[in-house]
Amino acid sequence: MVVLGIDIGGSGMKGALVDSLTGEMLTERHRIPTPESRKPAEMAQVVKEIVEHFNHKGPIGVGFPTVIKNGICKSPGNLHKKWLGVNVQELFAEATGLPVTVINDADAAGYATMNYGIGKGKLGLVLMITIGTGLGSGAFLDGELIPNFELGQIPYKKFKKIESWASAGAKEREDLSYEKWGKRFNTFLELVELIVSPDLIILGGGTSKKYNQFKKCITIDTPVVPAELRNEAGIIGAAASAMHQAPKDFVKE
Repeated sequence: MVVLGIDIGGSGMKGALVDSLTGEMLTERHRIPTPESRKPAEMAQVVKEIVEHFNHKGPIGVGFPTVIKNGICKSPGNLHKKWLGVNVQELFAEATGLPVTVINDADAAGYATMNYGIGKGKLGLVLMITIGTGLGSGAFLDGELIPNFELGQIPYKKFKKIESWASAGAKEREDLSYEKWGKRFNTFLELVELIVSPDLIILGGGTSKKYNQFKKCITIDTPVVPAELRNEAGIIGAAASAMHQAPKDFVKE
């Protein structure tokens, strides 16, 4: 089944056509900057533009950068406050006229990694941490997704959430070196290890490509590895999540 996978981030919205059975990306990524307003209507329009770019007529899977429950946004995260309570699934389906499945972006990246990447076959509690504008997290127990495991929301010192201090967004805002930022990120991982005692942590998102530049700062006991799929994981996982919900009329051979 060919599905359009869309990965929504705080700085960019990216899409590609994916074979949801094999996890293979069939096209190059198409990226459009996230609208500065980060409001629902403007972002729904970008989703429509991505669909039109690929002339796609089938199912769509979307990874969304905040808590999603039954298609509804439960926290605005790093987006505009108007997202709170919005049925994201219905909004994007109305904008595109196509069936849409929406899941948390870190859950999508984790789903891809656990099914097609370095996490395949890994048992125990495996965490996928996506490093971007915020800090996303997907949790899997013996390969099964535990949805909305939002560890980036942990309060820390004067911050409402630790991702405000330890994400790649914070690194960019404060122009931190990889060493200075890496120590912050390690503090986040120390809290994660203390709270949930994972068996493996897999790093995703754009910053994971630079893992060798901050690897020496990571001192926790839990094994930490970068994801093989990296920036593609969000797109691939979002597409795969839509596979079982797509009406047969929309399946594109």
